[in-house]
Amino acid sequence: MLQVLLLTFSVVTIAHAELCKPDAQNAFKVRLSIKTALGDNAYAWDANEEYLFKAMVAFTMRRYSSKTTTQISNVLLCNVTDRVSFWFVVTDSTKNTTTVPGSEVEAAIRMNRNRINNAFLLSDKTLQFLKIPSTLAPPVEPSTPVWLIVFGVVLCLIVAGIVFLVVAGIQQRKKKNKESTEREDLEEKGEVTITIENGIPCETLDLKAGHINGVFSADDERFTSL
Repeated sequence: MLQVLLLTFSVVTIAHAELCKPDAQNAFKVRLSIKTALGDNAYAWDANEEYLFKAMVAFTMRRYSSKTTTQISNVLLCNVTDRVSFWFVVTDSTKNTTTVPGSEVEAAIRMNRNRINNAFLLSDKTLQFLKIPSTLAPPVEPSTPVWLIVFGVVLCLIVAGIVFLVVAGIQQRKKKNKESTEREDLEEKGEVTITIENGIPCETLDLKAGHINGVFSADDERFTSL
């Protein structure tokens, strides 16, 4: 009986060794940078951490496929290095000699990536599944819609243009009114401009008020008296 158990165990071990090896079908490589992420608070990677990793992978498979048959024993690790990198596969719980398709494992890991990272106090950059792309954070949407921002900018430009035109029109109108007022003042005052012609000063005739010649004025008075 003992020999049968030992033989069975040996066969299972050999089968698992064939299933979990670098670049095997449905196998994934994991690399952890614990020292880089945590510095002096870094923890050692040991059998307990490996058990936690297997438990998290089993959890993700259960949550993804809604199957309660995936056990920690179905997660196999191999080629573990001191710099904390290893390969793993997930075996089918109904057929322990076959592995779960890599597409299902990848989908499960991507869906629960944050839970796995939090369990080891790491991030996508310090806990890398080399064949599984990092989960991108959802784009941050501005609190104000973009179209509303653009509309506000265009409206401000239009208002600024209208204000500029109004102010420019008012200033131009004031300037014209000022020039017109000055011209009227000059005409009302009847200011005489003296020009020099042939060395003789001559007064410019005020067309509006006219100019009285003294010679003819004297003659008019003489004839009037007769």
